[in-house]
Amino acid sequence: MKLRPLHWLFSATLVGALAMVSGYQGMAAQGQEIGSLSHFPQYTAYNPSVPVYVMPGKRMLHRFFDTSPISPSGRFLALFRMPYENRTPAPGDAGDVVVIDLRSGQERVVAQSRGWEVQVGANVQWGRSDAELYFNDVDPETWKAFAVQLDPISGKRRVLDGTVFMVSPDGATLLSHNLVKSSRTLPGYGVIIPGDRVGRNIGPVTDDGLYVTDTRTGRCRMLVSLKTLYEKALPSIGIADAASHEYSCFQAKWNPQGTRLLTTVQWAPLSGGKRQRVVITMNSDGSDIRTAVTAAQWARGGHHINWCPDGIHLSMNLNNDDNPDLEMIRVKFDGSEMRTIFKPGSGHPSFHPDGRFIVSDAYPHESVAFGDGSVPIRLIDTERGSCVNIARIFVTATRGEFRVDPHPAWHAGRYVVFNGFADGTRKVYIADLGEVLKKMAQKQ
Repeated sequence: MKLRPLHWLFSATLVGALAMVSGYQGMAAQGQEIGSLSHFPQYTAYNPSVPVYVMPGKRMLHRFFDTSPISPSGRFLALFRMPYENRTPAPGDAGDVVVIDLRSGQERVVAQSRGWEVQVGANVQWGRSDAELYFNDVDPETWKAFAVQLDPISGKRRVLDGTVFMVSPDGATLLSHNLVKSSRTLPGYGVIIPGDRVGRNIGPVTDDGLYVTDTRTGRCRMLVSLKTLYEKALPSIGIADAASHEYSCFQAKWNPQGTRLLTTVQWAPLSGGKRQRVVITMNSDGSDIRTAVTAAQWARGGHHINWCPDGIHLSMNLNNDDNPDLEMIRVKFDGSEMRTIFKPGSGHPSFHPDGRFIVSDAYPHESVAFGDGSVPIRLIDTERGSCVNIARIFVTATRGEFRVDPHPAWHAGRYVVFNGFADGTRKVYIADLGEVLKKMAQKQ
């Protein structure tokens, strides 16, 4: 039986509030400020240095560290609720897409999805307005994965071709790698279907790569194939025995201007052995394919690439000096101008829109963590070379797909949304950095 959209009724107050924002077009990508959060419980564990508020619900997570889960108007928070959190998702099991009104605290299930994994859920994220919410789903009759565009005001639901990993800044285009094959690259990211329906890319193939979907027409096309990436990237990523390796793209991200995108190309020997990875960037039309981080550079240690606010440079945790700890580095889209911007690196670094501050978390095994399953939410001032821990959150010491990654994400250049684990379940938190950013900015 096919999964039907879940229709629900807002209260009169919520309907009115949503109606006021339904005509919104083209707010800044960072979104609007969200106002007071004082009606939510305050998080006090480990004495955070900024106000931190606990969002309602259990088994909840927000998507990733490169998009805000808060709507463009600043009114609503979109999350995913897993049906369980102690076992690997089974094909066909559905979780909830949840919208929370940040003014009233009301929580509503707006849809269900079978297209989820435990690290980023169903990739729930906003488009250009509060009336455009995107996520992935799976048809359990055909096991086809697809993207959904949902208007949480009316409940109107459109099925789009292809899947979504990241929506373009203008909301016009969905970008995705092959989310069905993601589990072969890194469990926890993608969608789950029966294993016998998940194919393999033997060598750099022509029939898999990066995909874009036009949100107006709903049509999807391959932007660039793995073979094209393999053959055209400069510097070259070619290896002598490509046909004896399994290839994939993993993650796909727009720059803030929507003019360029990045992905990682990864390959591993069919006979078993160490995976190699590179960071690739290109223009939005798939041209000018460049290698920003080479396999040799990444092999020294590294993780979590992201765009800088200028849309020209990228940030990453990378071993750039042979010390045990990774550094946060900055590199141009073509691999030039690589330099260390802060050390040690950790977690999921994301630049503030002004380009001066970085927020990041950490893995429990990294040197900046506390050794007890809790990790810091770090605010780094790149001009002064200083760092303050604005909060500390328990995430457990579990590695692999069941780990809890905070994935701190900026909203409106003031708030940071992150995940954590408390009272035996996953929770989502919002930190207000307004005052601390003012104080830090005044220190020259």
